[in-house]
Amino acid sequence: MKVDVALAMGGPVGAGERAAELAALGVDGLFTFENAHDVFFPLVQATATTDGVDLMTNVAMALPRSPLHLAYAANDLQLLSGGHFRLGVGSQIRPHIERRYGARWERPVAQMRESVLATKAILNHFAGEGPFDFRGEWTTHTLMTPNFNPGPNPHGPPPVLVGALGPKMTAMAAEVADGVLVMPFNSRRHLVDRTLPAIGLGLERGGRDRSDIEVVAEVICAVGSTPEELSAAVDGVRLLVAFYASTPSYAPVLEAEGRPELQAEMNVLSKQGDWLSMAGRVDDDLLHAVAAVGSPAEVASQVVDRVGDLAERVCLYFPSPAITDWTIGELVTAVQQRTA
Repeated sequence: MKVDVALAMGGPVGAGERAAELAALGVDGLFTFENAHDVFFPLVQATATTDGVDLMTNVAMALPRSPLHLAYAANDLQLLSGGHFRLGVGSQIRPHIERRYGARWERPVAQMRESVLATKAILNHFAGEGPFDFRGEWTTHTLMTPNFNPGPNPHGPPPVLVGALGPKMTAMAAEVADGVLVMPFNSRRHLVDRTLPAIGLGLERGGRDRSDIEVVAEVICAVGSTPEELSAAVDGVRLLVAFYASTPSYAPVLEAEGRPELQAEMNVLSKQGDWLSMAGRVDDDLLHAVAAVGSPAEVASQVVDRVGDLAERVCLYFPSPAITDWTIGELVTAVQQRTA
């Protein structure tokens, strides 16, 4: 199983240097979040300082973007990286799409499906496969002149993966995308009981086999090589888990773990801004259900036990800024060795 870690959260400044440092630790890939900075620019910087390291957006919000914008960015990063780019896209939630991005939110699964199909159709047209003629409910693409067409990418079209948690989005991703990015707030029970059946349903609908898609798991890690580093990591993870638990979209994970009442309680506390009380509600049982906790060796074992038989890749998610490169390197190596 290949192991990816996050590139710097602070935007493009210094991203190239940081990418080189992480590549030296032996990671297989680097991914970016869409946060306070553009999700693509740090990866552009990374292409100049890494060679052979896979790069991925995890995720770029699809609904506010034109599929043509996504296709151009993905095609250029595929060129710059020498064929090592994956376009990961996601839907976000309604308040952010409407009130932060100023875009439309109507039927998110159908909108995401159309966006993926349009993006892939455009990339295929660049590759010389099929006309530039996509007509959908939310987006239409029927005009492409030679001076706007970059032509075939020597490394082939980049794959398009979809971030998904709920069964409908997961099934759609398995049906039409090149891969499924399993959201980090998750548990082994939820993965087995809900995610895998949804993937199977999507593959059946699309007339596809499991080998036709890539499943990328994500695991929140509270990891430390010293008691102090581990304590800081656990504190950071409790806050992150509390944040996820307050969001209605993540209620199914809590339901799978027998904690359905916690989502509403966390949501009320979040509206009061009482983050410390929220973190205090994340007990050890919930912490260990949705995160891997311990030394690099212990976390590696938990990661492999949780997703090693379910996914081709895993994105390790470190909320604590106190984590050292030595710890990251030890963890990455341990996961790679256990799945070699």
